[in-house]
Amino acid sequence: MFDSIIYHIDVNSAFLSWEAVYRLTHLGGSLDLREIPSAVGGDMALRHGIILAKSIPAKKYGIKTGETILEAQQKCPNLTLVPPNYGLYERCSAAFLGILREYSDVVEQYSIDEAFVDMTSTCHLYGTPEETAMQIKNRIRDELGFTVNVGISRNKLLAKMASDFKKPDRVHTLYPEEIQEKMWPLPVSDLFFVGRATTKKLFSVGLKTIGELAGADPAWLKHILKKQGEIIWGFANGIDCSPVMAKPPANKGYGNSTTTPYDVTDVPTANKVLLALAETVGNRLRAEQVQIEVVAVGIRYADLSYQSHQRKLDTATNLTLEIYKAACELFVELWDGHPVRHLGVHTSRVNTDGFTRQVCLFDEVDYDKLAKMDDALDGLRERFGIDAVKRAVFLNQPIDHMSGGISREKRTVDYTRLEIQ
Repeated sequence: MFDSIIYHIDVNSAFLSWEAVYRLTHLGGSLDLREIPSAVGGDMALRHGIILAKSIPAKKYGIKTGETILEAQQKCPNLTLVPPNYGLYERCSAAFLGILREYSDVVEQYSIDEAFVDMTSTCHLYGTPEETAMQIKNRIRDELGFTVNVGISRNKLLAKMASDFKKPDRVHTLYPEEIQEKMWPLPVSDLFFVGRATTKKLFSVGLKTIGELAGADPAWLKHILKKQGEIIWGFANGIDCSPVMAKPPANKGYGNSTTTPYDVTDVPTANKVLLALAETVGNRLRAEQVQIEVVAVGIRYADLSYQSHQRKLDTATNLTLEIYKAACELFVELWDGHPVRHLGVHTSRVNTDGFTRQVCLFDEVDYDKLAKMDDALDGLRERFGIDAVKRAVFLNQPIDHMSGGISREKRTVDYTRLEIQ
């Protein structure tokens, strides 16, 4: 029986690196964004003004992913900002995953720029685990132009922790016998699944390092942090039994949200946004041939506070107008009258087995007709593009008729309008 060999591969400053490589190799640029204080950020005019990725030089100024562009510019006035291009990122991600799949059939995409690879059965074909990881790392750098970190261990947790060690362009190991030396001295905030709130709570009870957490009484931790206390105690001790999954698990829910182009202060406008979100959510449900039983609406107000409200439907559905109707009713029940900057429609209790709608004598809705209309719209949009047909309510409106997910301005960039250095 061979010991497991698990890799975690993480692209260094992914969005920024991919943008830098594209500019250097395809647009004739000479300035490498990775070598200067730079960041990928949304458009403040469209209220998406946050930092999505930053270069290592930008990190030295204290710039963090998720903070506002204004905050980042205050820390680094000469910060070079570039717009996001998710279409490019998806192509780079596919190329990166393609190389990984040459080495193993068991590759789990963890995010657009991260993957786990189970090398247990194939690593011996290429050399030692470290030699093979170095080969993969160097191939990605030489063939695709960007760098990755590779973490090696016996399970996914430790491999991920290892890949977060010194960057960029490195291979690190974190085998169980190395935990005490390499992982336990790190602050608890570095442990996977430990966020800011949990870090603050652990600090308050005197647990500042992963080693101190590992040595704590798990029953005491469970009392303080409930189920999460047990989980992070196991992680601190290197315990993780989750397998690398080549096939992603079925979705437990589907949802989309959008930041509105201006503050929403009335129900009719909110309803238009909810209809646009119901369009995209319904389309995703029908594409995967599933129905849902629960609809939820989330509201983020202008002061960034957040509320959500959900409802179980009488019958499972994937019809756009049925999801929309429930979302509108939930919004009215939830909204407190304050200006809204972000809306979301989310669904859960996914039905994958197919269903038969219970016929009611008092139904005033022709659900079969609605299903045929949705199918026709899906077919037209798939063949001719999502703008091939839209509802009249969205004509001459700033609200995108298919909202949510990755917004249009982030999917592609018109480089002819930018000055490429």
